[in-house]
Amino acid sequence: MKKFKKYLSLTSILGLVFFLTACSNKPITSHSTGLWDGVIVLNFSRAIIWLAKLFGSSYGMGIVAFTIIVRIVILPLMIYQTKSMKKTQELQPKLKELQKKYSSKDTETVKLLREEQQKLYAEAGVNPVAGCLPLLVQLPILWALYQAIWRTEALKSGHFLWLQLGHRDPYFIMPILAAVFTFISSWLSMKSQPEQNGMTKGMTFGMPLIIFFMALNIPAAISIYWVVTNAFQAGQTLVLQNPWKIQKEREAKLRAEKDRKRNVEKAIRKAKKSRRK
Repeated sequence: MKKFKKYLSLTSILGLVFFLTACSNKPITSHSTGLWDGVIVLNFSRAIIWLAKLFGSSYGMGIVAFTIIVRIVILPLMIYQTKSMKKTQELQPKLKELQKKYSSKDTETVKLLREEQQKLYAEAGVNPVAGCLPLLVQLPILWALYQAIWRTEALKSGHFLWLQLGHRDPYFIMPILAAVFTFISSWLSMKSQPEQNGMTKGMTFGMPLIIFFMALNIPAAISIYWVVTNAFQAGQTLVLQNPWKIQKEREAKLRAEKDRKRNVEKAIRKAKKSRRK
């Protein structure tokens, strides 16, 4: 089931990427047509420009404000996804025990393993496939925001702080910040997991490097978006998936389970002694 979830997520993400890549990359104007360009991306662009006027026609602040607003709007989806992931993570030790118990690859054993896994998910109230849905909803929204910034000429012609929005950051500050916040967010998520594997650690250290090198060669307007969205993600992860809080809860749960088993063993010993008397 876990592998199925990964394959479903990967297939869905690739499908969305191919679909959205096929969309036009022409500049967004009032003459843009179609559902994607003429409705979604155009209105995102207009909203950013309207917010910029509230900050003295600062397009950089318009990008920052709209990025934060979008992240707040999709926050309920992120909370749902975080809760689903947390429940799934807590089941990993039990799932591994089942995999060891039903390690044979014959058809009957594989069937029994699948049935036991489904039973375990049902008892814990976890739907592993449902955890993918928030991600699939978020992707078009975040991509529309990215496209609105990328394809709106006004957002690339202005200045913000030391940046010319249509050109690269000359001091590499934004790429560094984007990479740092990406690492913090990924590290916090990894630290909250009961077990880490090579793939998780690889993504934690690899993704910030990818973000950094990509941000070196893109307009500063996009770098601002990456910095803000990754900083928001880091703060969101710290609040919703605070690893230190999760670890304390996990340790308290383990202690409670050990105490329960110890009390049961004591009760059994006392019962045996009373019978002997």
